[in-house]
Amino acid sequence: MKSYRKELWFQVPTRRGFVNITPQLQECLAASGIQEGLLLCNAMHITASVFINDDEGGLHHDFEKWLEQLAPHEPINRYLHNRTGEDNGDAHLKRTLMGREVVVAVTGGKLDFGPWEQIFYGEFDGRRRKRVLVKIIGE
Repeated sequence: MKSYRKELWFQVPTRRGFVNITPQLQECLAASGIQEGLLLCNAMHITASVFINDDEGGLHHDFEKWLEQLAPHEPINRYLHNRTGEDNGDAHLKRTLMGREVVVAVTGGKLDFGPWEQIFYGEFDGRRRKRVLVKIIGE
């Protein structure tokens, strides 16, 4: 069995945003040479997420609106976590809702997606560099 590991770095210039990282993951898969196996991709920061969904602007707007209703950023004093001097208590909750990682089957050297599926990096406390781990195992 072979394995491949790479870290991808992102710096979203705003507090929140979604980045389609499917092309970078396809490049990683090609570099790995793995034809059959699994690809794991996870955010290595507790205020960021990796998730699978459709690459459609209206849906991304809906995610943003939904997340802000469930865990609004302000007022920041609503979160006990922010008493530590942080202002990102909401970002931790948003990450929990959107998830830490995805695992995708690799078949015939390609990501074995369903219709419309793409992989996204979700940022909930941006404006600084954060990384995503890509681990691919298989033959």
